[in-house]
Amino acid sequence: MKISTWNTSLKIRLIGEMLFNLLYWMYFPFITYYFGSALGNNIAGILMTIPPLIGIIGIIIGGNLADRLGRRAAMLIGTSIRTIVFCIFALSDSYWLSYLAFVGIGLGGALYGPASDAMIADLIPQQARKRVYATFMTANNIGAVIGPVLGSFFFFSYRSELLWACTIVMLVYTIIICVKVDESMPNYSRKRINLKSISSGFKEEWKGYGEIFRDKVFLLYILGGVSAVIAIMQLDLYLSVYIINYVPSQKLFVWNNYSVALDSKEIFAWMLVLNGVLFVFFVLPITKLLKNWTDRNVFILSAILAGGGMFLVGFTTNIWVLFILTIIFTFGEIVRAPVINNFVSNYAPEHARGKYMGAARLQFTIGRFLAPLTVFLAEWISPMGIFSVILFFAFMSAILYIKLYKSYERYTTGMTEPGVRKKM
Repeated sequence: MKISTWNTSLKIRLIGEMLFNLLYWMYFPFITYYFGSALGNNIAGILMTIPPLIGIIGIIIGGNLADRLGRRAAMLIGTSIRTIVFCIFALSDSYWLSYLAFVGIGLGGALYGPASDAMIADLIPQQARKRVYATFMTANNIGAVIGPVLGSFFFFSYRSELLWACTIVMLVYTIIICVKVDESMPNYSRKRINLKSISSGFKEEWKGYGEIFRDKVFLLYILGGVSAVIAIMQLDLYLSVYIINYVPSQKLFVWNNYSVALDSKEIFAWMLVLNGVLFVFFVLPITKLLKNWTDRNVFILSAILAGGGMFLVGFTTNIWVLFILTIIFTFGEIVRAPVINNFVSNYAPEHARGKYMGAARLQFTIGRFLAPLTVFLAEWISPMGIFSVILFFAFMSAILYIKLYKSYERYTTGMTEPGVRKKM
């Protein structure tokens, strides 16, 4: 991909989002412990189910704002909310106020996300989108790798300073977006917006979302994505339960009289590190390697690697085999990352691109909401039973993606009715 593909707006966003994600991952992995230590783990567990539900609402509203007010305006609203609630979080001495601020951070991100995705689709020609999405994915995962390591020190020793740093970064980023980032929405015209027009507009937009989910092609895409996310999310959910409860402490290697041994928690921690490092270094090369593959075949490959690799974990407790399987199911996650938004950017009509990007993000929110069911079922089902459930969802995603592209092919060749997509 030539550097000319990147204009100033995209360069600013790449740096800004990379820096914010680094700070985000310095506190996010420890937030459940933070609330659990004060309010109790049961209450904290219940509280952690609310942000995904708020995120669903935020994503839908964010998609509406991106199409009505423009990508830049929607992004500014999201970053402004994040700046304010980070400030509240930094000043708070109440766990409940801190929790509300945490929910607000998620809401701001949900409002920002659809406009961010839509701007890439607006600015980048179709043949280069996979590479650009992969680059943003790489930048985000740099934070996911480094952030928890730094956060294990800063969050517990300098939490207030960390949250103030997040506040300052978001404030500066908001100002830069306001000054330097240009609007990218096709046929954009600046309009005077009042509350009445927004209210009436939202009624129309909610109706539009109902039409989106009656679009059979797009609904297959969402269902396939939800099934895939349920399987992929198990790295952070059931896999931790399995490794900690069933994998014994063992030696990583022995050299002369020197050896390094890891307990189950350390083994799982290194699996997470390996997952993150692979993402950072291989998203772009894998995207380039598979550039001539169809999105359909990439999704099928992803299901085989992610589901198969995760399923095989249930047959072993050996540390090195676990690391090899981590590589396999991580590559299953890596190969699909650049093509997730590629389908939507190609399929969505220009005038509704923000809404479609917002609706597409629901697959992650719904998947994250349903994925913890494996941990719940683990009380009654054996590990191999749970890994079989994970494999089922992975392969179900492959079947749904096959049906998706068959339906999409019939649509593009005019063999079916255009559907609601043209009516919006």
